[in-house]
Amino acid sequence: MAEVAEWQSTYDLLLSVPGVGPAVAHTLLGELPELGSLSSRQVGALCGLAPYNRDSGSMRGKRRIKGGRAPIRTVLYMAMMSAIQCNPIMKNFFNKLVESGKHKKVALTACMRKMMTILNAMVRDGSRWQEA
Repeated sequence: MAEVAEWQSTYDLLLSVPGVGPAVAHTLLGELPELGSLSSRQVGALCGLAPYNRDSGSMRGKRRIKGGRAPIRTVLYMAMMSAIQCNPIMKNFFNKLVESGKHKKVALTACMRKMMTILNAMVRDGSRWQEA
């Protein structure tokens, strides 16, 4: 029963974030049980949101995301579409990236990674979402 209470508290923490709904929270609990015990780099790579380079010698290739757990990435994409509308922190971050010249999907992916690092820290610390 202790595990159920722990999962319920994690579920409630995730739902406190604007843009994260029941589908995202259930997916994260099911597909990413390590949430809260990873570093920010690890959680980005595990979700498939970390950019990997394609460099060789003096050639510098594009950075692309790859690998990771696809169901998490799929659900986060839709959640971020909502979050950039209703979450002021994500909206400002997204708009800042687009204004600096990033493509919208690149900015959206960066927002997804930022959201995962925030969710990981929230679960690790046991704190709810707070507006700055």
